[in-house]
Amino acid sequence: MENGSKGNHCESSTTAANGTDDAENDVKERCCDQREALPGEPRCVVCGRYGEYICDETDDDICSLECKRILLVRVAKAHLPASLPPPTRLPTTDECFYVRERNDNFESPSMTTDQTALLRLKLEISVKGPFIPVPILSFASCNVPQKLLQNIEAAGYEMPTPVQMQAIPAALIGQSLLVSAETGSGKTASYLVPIVSYCAKFSHQQFSNPKKPLAMVLTPTRELCIQVEEQAKLLGRGLPIKTALVVGGDAMARQLHRIQEGVALIVGTPGRLIDLLTKHDIELDSISILVLDEVDCMLQRGFHEQVLQIFRALSHPQVLMYSATIPKEVEKIARLMVKDINIVSVGRPNKPNRAVKQLVIWVESKQKKQKLFDILMSKQHFRPPLVVFVGSRLGADLLSDAILVSTGVKALSIHGEKSMKERRETFKSFLVGEVPVIVATGLLGRGVDLLGVRQVIVFDMPNSIKEYVHHIGRASRLGEEGTAIVFVSEEDKKLFPELVEILRSSGSVIPRELTNSRYMVNSSSAAGSYKKRKQYF
Repeated sequence: MENGSKGNHCESSTTAANGTDDAENDVKERCCDQREALPGEPRCVVCGRYGEYICDETDDDICSLECKRILLVRVAKAHLPASLPPPTRLPTTDECFYVRERNDNFESPSMTTDQTALLRLKLEISVKGPFIPVPILSFASCNVPQKLLQNIEAAGYEMPTPVQMQAIPAALIGQSLLVSAETGSGKTASYLVPIVSYCAKFSHQQFSNPKKPLAMVLTPTRELCIQVEEQAKLLGRGLPIKTALVVGGDAMARQLHRIQEGVALIVGTPGRLIDLLTKHDIELDSISILVLDEVDCMLQRGFHEQVLQIFRALSHPQVLMYSATIPKEVEKIARLMVKDINIVSVGRPNKPNRAVKQLVIWVESKQKKQKLFDILMSKQHFRPPLVVFVGSRLGADLLSDAILVSTGVKALSIHGEKSMKERRETFKSFLVGEVPVIVATGLLGRGVDLLGVRQVIVFDMPNSIKEYVHHIGRASRLGEEGTAIVFVSEEDKKLFPELVEILRSSGSVIPRELTNSRYMVNSSSAAGSYKKRKQYF
């Protein structure tokens, strides 16, 4: 025992038996019944609240029976042999704890239910699910390794963003989440902080298998994978965490060797991971956390079957799903995959980032190039670094060449047909400022953190408003203001109604050609007719 820091085994039960207040002395059943920890006090290894008890099986600080059960399940799943199943019953008080000395003069700083509701209202945080923890107000209030806190500070995170405030504490206690938040809102860090914390705590345990990964992040593009892995390395610097990047375009043998040498985190695209699973003997049963980034893209497009195949190869992991746009059908699929999933929504669901000013210009198709050249030649309107989004790979190559010839501004293209080496070099040249303009397909429209970019031009409208939201979101990071210049013509008629709705909701100016379009008139009259019939019947 440490000098008074640990009481007798199950002191609360003994005291209660002697006739003192049962409500005060009984071991707390749930973590939400426990108070927040004061500076210098022990913190629960699961949720970060006051570590009033010590788990007799792991010697870790815990706050309640609920958190002990979560801790034992995590340990059993990730580190014990497969023949030893995780605990399936709630431990009794006599089996669980040593009890810390109490501070009867302490007044809990925890937020009340009303205060929590008010905070979420102000931050536009919406939650669905039982026992979702209170949002954190600082990274220091999380129960994460001190080195990770130092890395978070070194990475420039002064305080958590709203999505980080709510998602991080929920993920740290093992909850599965479906998270919707605006582009550039800090979603990547909101799942990497719990992953790095988990891997750091368990990768050094003597009973773990160092060759087996503990967590996996799946994304739809190589560029996003590269970025996520780099961010994971930054947050995990100085901690016992190794990562593996598993994407197409790089030698599979090298990626396989990396995994076989032993890593804690795999970051990859579904296609390449499936190749490794089918062609080589890779064990994924040790993975306790699975992240699906840009989940709407992952569960709606060609990745769907691949993602489900990978998911079935895992052993009931905690699942974290993220995107700026989550349609109802994706939510249904997510609930089928994970029955106890909790839903967190930050900001306006499926709407553009408020920090991005949308400037929509009606431009006939034949005039779009010249309009783009005029912007690039204007000192007032051209604000590099700039991303121009186009609809095809060939269009990206041709337009980047035309920009250089017609304006003298250096531009490069990036798309899926280029080799991984070319894409990396292009992306690097753009991010360090050697190339002021990059012409891209939707490859860069998803999740990629374009540091320094505050202006995008949507040269070709994408096929859906959902993709439009992602494209223009590249102009803002962590709430910083940006501008999206959008070219619209008659060719985009199928998107007119939704686009006008988006522009109105954000207070953007709508070109009269768009509002007066016969496609808008037809859409409006049809909608009005439907409403009248519905009201009548």
